[in-house]
Amino acid sequence: MHRRITTPLALCLLGMLAAASTGCMTAVAAFQPEDIGGQTIVITTLDEEGQPHERVVTPIDDDGTLVVAANHWPRAWYRRALANPEVTVERGGETKAYRAVPVSEEERERLLDNSGFPKFAYLLTGFAPRQFLRLEPI
Repeated sequence: MHRRITTPLALCLLGMLAAASTGCMTAVAAFQPEDIGGQTIVITTLDEEGQPHERVVTPIDDDGTLVVAANHWPRAWYRRALANPEVTVERGGETKAYRAVPVSEEERERLLDNSGFPKFAYLLTGFAPRQFLRLEPI
């Protein structure tokens, strides 16, 4: 019995070490959406040196307000938007300037409740806690 438990555990640990050594934190983080046939936007954030970085994300239409969620790793784009909230969004071939504003805790809870994804499932799937940014046109 002891061997049946330790063998899968050892294999799991080896897999985690291999993933960590290659820089891959989760399988989800290894593949970012391109044009997957659904509605996506490209958000461009700036780092400390002013260099642009693009990330494909799925927009949330919150009663006419554009919202984006930092769902999983990597989340560098989210940290850059917090540090420098002036972002651009390409949507449907058109690029516009926005200010990224963190939502209030009340808004966050409402958005989570409306997502339909059970909160406990985030822990089971390895997703980081969802954070949201409201994109206000400039």
